[in-house]
Amino acid sequence: MYNFTVKSKIHDYNVDFITNIEDSFSKQLIESDFVIIDKKVYSLFNEKLSTKIDKHRKLLIDATERQKSYEELIPIIKFLIESGVKKNHRLVAIGGGVTQDVTAFIASILYRGMEWIFYPTTLLAQGDSCIGSKTSINFGEYKNQIGGFYPPKNIYIDTNLLKTLPDSEIKSGFGEMCHYFIVSGEDDFFFFQKSYYELKENRNVLNSIISRSLGIKKRYAEIDEFDKNERQVFNYGHSFGHAIESLTNYEIPHGIAVAFGMDISNFISVKLGYININTRNEIRNLLSDIWKGYHIGHLSVEKMINALSKDKKNVGNKLGLILNKGYGKIFKSILEVDEKFIAWLSEYFENETN
Repeated sequence: MYNFTVKSKIHDYNVDFITNIEDSFSKQLIESDFVIIDKKVYSLFNEKLSTKIDKHRKLLIDATERQKSYEELIPIIKFLIESGVKKNHRLVAIGGGVTQDVTAFIASILYRGMEWIFYPTTLLAQGDSCIGSKTSINFGEYKNQIGGFYPPKNIYIDTNLLKTLPDSEIKSGFGEMCHYFIVSGEDDFFFFQKSYYELKENRNVLNSIISRSLGIKKRYAEIDEFDKNERQVFNYGHSFGHAIESLTNYEIPHGIAVAFGMDISNFISVKLGYININTRNEIRNLLSDIWKGYHIGHLSVEKMINALSKDKKNVGNKLGLILNKGYGKIFKSILEVDEKFIAWLSEYFENETN
């Protein structure tokens, strides 16, 4: 019902919703596959699942932002080569966004390109990062500065895997997915808002939320796969979000940081007269429920601006920020880092973060 194919200039790839990961492993994994799996995910697998993984050459990784760094990829690549992985073999990623990025980046450069498949195990990966082709690796303290575009051949989504996730991971996934629904339009946002509160009583709505989120992303990715024009609106909340992640040493989960980032973007949009306060508060009411329990009021505005200055969307000394003119009207704006902008950020961190 939810399965679909994403058209890509690199190669088309399939997204299949499954209900039995054990059965999928039996059907999809072949003898020559090499599995890269999040240590934590592997530890949660029952004996039947772990036995199926153990039949293959495998590498367990710590799925942390540090692991996603350029330097930490070197021992992984060395291990793969020394274990006999060849160009005609496949890499199988099982985990969340970090495992995805590590596997996709390595698959894109090892032997000038290997095939890979993906079993996303977090809501953020299932509802967002699994499609779109991007590979992103951190360089030092700067997030996602190295990468390219290299999609998997197949993606297998099993929402049963989300049952073991802590509430913070679920909230992070919703924080990330929310920006798609605001970009798409008012109807999609209110569908998302309704589904978010329904989920507290009924987890069966997850498939429809994830499918709709990916459907929105698919439309843009197929038009602008390499993030040159239309797709840039999906950076909504991410310039500020990435800065928050860096400044808190990634103690705030990615999707939570993006939720804060969208609110900051909306706050700036109000100051510029792009949206009214009612629209901002309507979105904020949902975002504040997502970020509940996290705080960013202690962050330094000076350090925030320094982190923002490293963003890939910037033009010269000006910030390339994604702002809001209303539901379905998200756009890129080039802003000066002047006294007025600094004063707005200062006001936000002093008054808007409680």
